[in-house]
Amino acid sequence: MKNKTKYIIILILMLLAVTASVILSTMTIEQACGDDAGCTIVNTSKYETTFGIKNEHLGLIAFPILAILTIFELKKTNPYRKKLLQLGIIIGSAFAIYFLYIQVFILKALCKYCLVVDFGVLISLFLICESKCLKKLKR
Repeated sequence: MKNKTKYIIILILMLLAVTASVILSTMTIEQACGDDAGCTIVNTSKYETTFGIKNEHLGLIAFPILAILTIFELKKTNPYRKKLLQLGIIIGSAFAIYFLYIQVFILKALCKYCLVVDFGVLISLFLICESKCLKKLKR
């Protein structure tokens, strides 16, 4: 996949994550989730915060930064910025796996907004490592 296409997809995924974070941060659970019991369970559980900060508020910080890094990388590639973007996506993916584990195995409930964020970050991880991973698999 061409670099530009890869970064455009990552940008779209980061903007979707920002949107989900904005929805969860600015609306009440009832407004955001409606009758979706899974969404309500996830967003009112003891796992709704990380380091004492609501997860959606962390998303309001992390995803715009990743989106901005992606925009700059689209305009002109920079090895330092590229590594920073990769690190952010790797850290985000670790959190996404953890949050998916909690939703599926502990809470046994799914939040549609959380799934958008989690799978978006995991797809971004695949996109940033796909060329390296494919080279290693071909060996």
